[in-house]
Amino acid sequence: MRNRRVGLACAAVLFTVVSPSVTAASPHYIMDVQLVPAVCSLSPELAKRRKCLEGFSLNISGLFPETVSGDCTTQSSAKLQPLQAKVVARVMPDENSRALLWRNIGGCVPMNASQYFRNIINYADRLKVPEELTGQENVVMPLDALRAKFVKINQSMPANGVIFNCQKTSKGNLLTSIKVCYHANGKYKACPTHVVNTCAKNVLIKGTY
Repeated sequence: MRNRRVGLACAAVLFTVVSPSVTAASPHYIMDVQLVPAVCSLSPELAKRRKCLEGFSLNISGLFPETVSGDCTTQSSAKLQPLQAKVVARVMPDENSRALLWRNIGGCVPMNASQYFRNIINYADRLKVPEELTGQENVVMPLDALRAKFVKINQSMPANGVIFNCQKTSKGNLLTSIKVCYHANGKYKACPTHVVNTCAKNVLIKGTY
């Protein structure tokens, strides 16, 4: 099986790659990617949302500046054109969550909502993920092996350019999200020291069923 992309987590959809809208002077960014089966299993409230009900394997929870200062809220609109909204929904299916994300972060990014979500789609389209993250079965694997797979299939990604987050459960260290770090031009970079790994040596990856 070939490695799937984040943007293909729910269906075989091709995205058009666009150049990032941010400028060289913009801050570096961190994209947070949730493992949907894991987070849905931990929260009865989340289990009722579209991403859980429709069998998504991955969901992007946001693209965040590496460092922020002050209030990041904005009153600008998060409304997208219908075609763009449809494309974004394939990696961020909950419209209310997208609106809340933009309201809380829009004041700290040098772009409008359309540009912001276009960049997310661009990053999601280029990011390849190991097939274990989108499979149907539960998998336990060494964290170092998972990291090595990310580095191997994503050109120019440094070993510390992807960070893993887990939650301890009775069945093991459940992988709940990954964080991928970017330069302002969209190229991968080492994550800052304040973004820390919270997983043990071996991680449990929950399958979609």
